[in-house]
Amino acid sequence: MQTEASFTDFSKNCVSRVEQILETQLPPPDIEPSRLHRAMRYATFNGGKRIRPILVYASGLACKGQIQQMDLAACAVELIHTYSLVHDDLPAMDDDDLRRGKPTCHRAYDEATAILVGDALQSLAFRLLSRKEEAIPATTRLQMIELLATASGSRGMAGGQAMDIDAVNRELALPELEAMHIHKTGALIRASVQMGALAAGSDEKQQRHLGHYAKAIGLAFQVQDDILDIISDTDTLGKTQGKDAAANKPTYPGLLGLDGARQKARELLDEALDALTDFGSEADQLRHLAHYVVQRSH
Repeated sequence: MQTEASFTDFSKNCVSRVEQILETQLPPPDIEPSRLHRAMRYATFNGGKRIRPILVYASGLACKGQIQQMDLAACAVELIHTYSLVHDDLPAMDDDDLRRGKPTCHRAYDEATAILVGDALQSLAFRLLSRKEEAIPATTRLQMIELLATASGSRGMAGGQAMDIDAVNRELALPELEAMHIHKTGALIRASVQMGALAAGSDEKQQRHLGHYAKAIGLAFQVQDDILDIISDTDTLGKTQGKDAAANKPTYPGLLGLDGARQKARELLDEALDALTDFGSEADQLRHLAHYVVQRSH
């Protein structure tokens, strides 16, 4: 397995690569409507970890693809993720003032602009995937569009957010909690992995194993988020600590206890690593990423 230092370098290179491409694809801030374009850039270049683009690149490389094949998919998933955060922070949703340690988009601008930012970023994501790209056949790009649309809509991320809203002040059983987060957080993570693999020309067996990997780390990501909401602080998290508890939302620590939630995260990590058994060293970045998901501090 590659060293932690090499994974850190890989992650930094992925972040740099996707941000350089996003810089060229987002409308310039001086083009009308300039306020909207400035706000789109504010939301996009706000210090995100870029976990989903890193997953796109790592899964594509695990299937022995060339990194440039994954560029459009990496940008598209990050645009969808950014749009979802802008909308989630709105007063009608999670009502948060901070995102990544900075004022949320609707605080830095206004609610109407934030709504339009989300709309425009989502549209741009699909525009990128629909563009002609010699390294990716049209049939593959169509598959990626379908994957991302499903992962973003009522059967994925948006549906999970609706389930989250409905769950406030309710006690959920573990299967219900997992179903909610498979939609809300896990769907876009799984799409990131699958799109990277598709761009690299993966076969059905690789897709199946990577799907298992993605489901496990998608849940693990949410479990760790719930843990950090309890044990971390606002400055470290970059968002308001304790929001879920204050809103009486169901969480893994609330259902399993803090130690139980930590054990759940470890079990999901083991599941993710087991799913990569048939992959060689090309999947080492995915293995490191799985460890990062359950060990991160923010």
